[in-house]
Amino acid sequence: MAREGLWMVLTALFSGMFLLLVLALLCFFTCRLASRPLQACSAEVSDPSPRLWNVRFAVGKMAHGKQETWTVAVLLITLWLAQDALGKPQFPEQEKDPTFWNTWAQRSLRSALDLQELNKNMAKNLILFLGDGMGVPTITAARILKGQLLGQPGEETQLEMDKFPYVALSKTYNTNAQVPDSAGTATAYLCGVKANEGTLGVSAAAVRSQCNTTQGNEVTSILRWAKDAGKSVGIVTTTRVNHATPSAAYAHCVDRDWYSDGEMPQDALDTGCKDIARQLFENIPNIDVIMGGGRKYMYPKNTSDVEYPMDKKLNGTRRDGRNLVQEWENRMKGKRAHYVWNKSSLLSLNPSNVDCILGLFEPADMPYDLERNQDTDPSLTEMVDVANNILKKNPNGFYLLVEGGRIDHGHHDGKAKHALYETVEMDRAIGRAGLLTSTYDTLTVVTADHSHVFNFGGYTPRGNTIFGLAPMLSDIDQKPFTAILYGNGPGFKLVNGLRENVSTVNYEENNYQAQSAVPLRMETHGGEDVAIFAKGPMAHLLHGVKEQNYIPHAMAYAACIGQNKDHCRFYPNSALGTKPTVLPALLTLAWMVF
Repeated sequence: MAREGLWMVLTALFSGMFLLLVLALLCFFTCRLASRPLQACSAEVSDPSPRLWNVRFAVGKMAHGKQETWTVAVLLITLWLAQDALGKPQFPEQEKDPTFWNTWAQRSLRSALDLQELNKNMAKNLILFLGDGMGVPTITAARILKGQLLGQPGEETQLEMDKFPYVALSKTYNTNAQVPDSAGTATAYLCGVKANEGTLGVSAAAVRSQCNTTQGNEVTSILRWAKDAGKSVGIVTTTRVNHATPSAAYAHCVDRDWYSDGEMPQDALDTGCKDIARQLFENIPNIDVIMGGGRKYMYPKNTSDVEYPMDKKLNGTRRDGRNLVQEWENRMKGKRAHYVWNKSSLLSLNPSNVDCILGLFEPADMPYDLERNQDTDPSLTEMVDVANNILKKNPNGFYLLVEGGRIDHGHHDGKAKHALYETVEMDRAIGRAGLLTSTYDTLTVVTADHSHVFNFGGYTPRGNTIFGLAPMLSDIDQKPFTAILYGNGPGFKLVNGLRENVSTVNYEENNYQAQSAVPLRMETHGGEDVAIFAKGPMAHLLHGVKEQNYIPHAMAYAACIGQNKDHCRFYPNSALGTKPTVLPALLTLAWMVF
């Protein structure tokens, strides 16, 4: 076995050196044919495997009609040898053996059979992870990215959410929209009621931007149900804490863009509607954990930001002169409550000595994880860690909403690299929460509000970098294309009236905007179903194809909160009821006493 392993290592090293030699020859001869400087071609062989056939095709076109047949002959022979050397499948050797696949399948089968023993405990704790814009193609691409970051091909990797035993599909449409927005969907998966696009915490009887349709149409969220049941509650997001997803947990607002009164029309203020930031502190007093961005919406207009005092665009926006952070601190005096605005302050806290925390780490949204200042801004995983350790002290349990909100923003910008790295970071947070809780008493659900018109394809080989090229040229314009593409968005670019040649740009750069079929300033949402992953008590209730508003009803049923409580006395671990096995003994004792 040792000799075999050494031989495999030497073979891999030899193959790699041979491939580098082949690519150097390719670059030299291709540049000779094109009469180009060698330096100008160096970037074009940095991603060799998907381009091997592209180079052959391009060389054939350049050599057409030329007399340099000897050069072409040498090049084609070199390509043939390279193809032969690379002909061995680029996947783990063990995958050639049918035993590998049969053993894996049998192991999965045994795990599936174990699920016949349903977890019918009462859920003491509820955690909802919401990947904003995290459609199924995004999940698949992020899985590959996660594996490739670990030095693996990627396709065989498991995300933390992949390990959840129960999976369902969620129908995401809004009451007035086939392709939804994040506000109407948030109302569905948090309040249990489908709603119109752009509205938060109100029924479909409310009309967007019409303040006078708010009153009487308010609907409450599962966060409110949990708080009313005596649980601790928390919100953690990488967007503004008053952005669409978190807002539906506490606000009743007919316009998702009313972040502060500075963004509201005067007639809405005159009619008595409240901005979302204000509702964060007034509607559900004492939300135990609030973490994310959105500082500027809490301060009076023109108040300088504590972190960026020279940037006037980040000044406070409130016209009513209120300092909502100061009001929160005043209300929390005498309690173990802390306001923090940077990572060091957050991580310096001992969660055992903290009951409430308000963390506002940026004036607006938090930065993409790839651009995050690791000294000043906490990661989503770090925020989830602190939140969990604060909330878990409540003997009645907790409800925690966690949003990976900038997945959505990455896609809207056409910047797939940001979107996928945000997804991988949210998956790390899911793993961290799993280590801090138990499936015995914690129901964890992972889902998305909607998808995007994002996809990847092009017959890429196993292990192809997820941000790389497809292994072919277009048979229409004879240009390469990346595996990742968008149906619409800002990546639509023409050069001299033709599609941009992606080999002339750095398509693996963080802010590269993937090509799209239709030009738009911002890419749009997708309308297909999204996945729901579940583990823990009553996770089996999340199966099949469900309306999105079903999610909070199933979670509330598992925790005996909200409107479903009649079954709770039969729960074996319920504090609300008596264990069935103990009931006969208690009846006997009562008979003896009386």
